[in-house]
Amino acid sequence: MPNVYPPGQTLLIDADDTLWENNIYFERAIAAYISYLDHLPHTPEQVRQALNQAERETILSHGYGLTSFTQSLVACFEKLTAASASEHQKAQIRSFAQSIAEHEIELLPGVAELLPELAARHRLILMTKGSQAEQADKLARSGLAAHFTAVEIVAEKNAAAYAEVVARHACAPHSTWMIGNSPKSDINPALAAGLNAVFIFHKDTWALEHAEIAAAPEGQTLMEVESFRKLADFF
Repeated sequence: MPNVYPPGQTLLIDADDTLWENNIYFERAIAAYISYLDHLPHTPEQVRQALNQAERETILSHGYGLTSFTQSLVACFEKLTAASASEHQKAQIRSFAQSIAEHEIELLPGVAELLPELAARHRLILMTKGSQAEQADKLARSGLAAHFTAVEIVAEKNAAAYAEVVARHACAPHSTWMIGNSPKSDINPALAAGLNAVFIFHKDTWALEHAEIAAAPEGQTLMEVESFRKLADFF
C-alpha cells in the first residue's frame, strides 16, 4: 500500500520520549527522592507539586537537563525543610539525578526498524530541546545519528524556534511535519509556526509538557498516532 504522503517530506523529529525512553528515568529518580523525604510532614503529592514548581522556576534561569533537575531537587528540599541542605544531603540528592545519566539508551518500539526507512524517503531533522552536551551524547549513544541530515538542539521549543529552523533549512511548511509526544513543545508551537504535526502518544510524558492539543489551522494537518511504528502508514 502506498504511503499517504509522497517522498520528499521534511520530518522534524523529537528525541526524548519519541525516539527513546527518557521521562521514566526521571520518574524513578523522583520516586526515590520522595521516599528520601518521607520524614517530612508532607504527603508525596505535596512534595511532587513543590518539585514541579521548583522545576518551572529553575528552567527559567538554567534551562533543561540534569544540572537543572538537580538544582530543582535541592531547591525543593530546602523549601520544604526551610533550611539549607547539608553537603551530605546534597550528595544524596545528586545521586538521584546521577542515576538518570547512567541508563543505557532504550529505543522506543519500532524506531530502530522504521527510522532508516523514513530517512530513505524523506529528509529527517532531529529537533530537541535541553542541554547541548546531554542531548548530543544521547544521540551519539542511540546509534541513530546517521539517519538525520541535521540536528537542532534548542533552548526552548516555541513557535519562534520552529520558524528559525524552517528558515535555516529552507523547509516548505506545507510538506514539513513536527513529530513528537509533547503537546506543549512539539505540537502546539509547530502548528503556530505554520507546520503540520504528528502527535505520538506516550503514557509517561513529563507533567510539565502536558497541554491541550490545539486544532490545526486551516490548510495544516494534525495527526495523532499511538506509536512510532504507525508513521509507516503515512510516510
